[in-house]
Amino acid sequence: MNVLTVTTRQHADRTVVTVAGEMDIDSCPALEEATLVIPLGGKTLHLEMSGVSFMDSVGLNLLLKLRRRLLAEGGRLLVTGLQSQPASVLRLTETDTLLTPDTAQAA
Repeated sequence: MNVLTVTTRQHADRTVVTVAGEMDIDSCPALEEATLVIPLGGKTLHLEMSGVSFMDSVGLNLLLKLRRRLLAEGGRLLVTGLQSQPASVLRLTETDTLLTPDTAQAA
């Protein structure tokens, strides 16, 4: 079984969630549960993923659901630290422009 670790730090203007492990069908429910209890209130949710070595379509779907939730609440999702495999998933699905810092700052 894959282990995914999730650490959350609250700041005045944002919440930083550091994720390590593999984001797949077995591990994503834990990450989703962790993010559902975070009070966002229009803040930025910064998902730091330098410790994530693998992400499948379930992980991608979770990122898109988080982004949709944040936009509906007046916040934004910022994904940083992508290793090559998760970054490749975002590029191949053309969702990198929705989730990466360069695009998020331009929006």
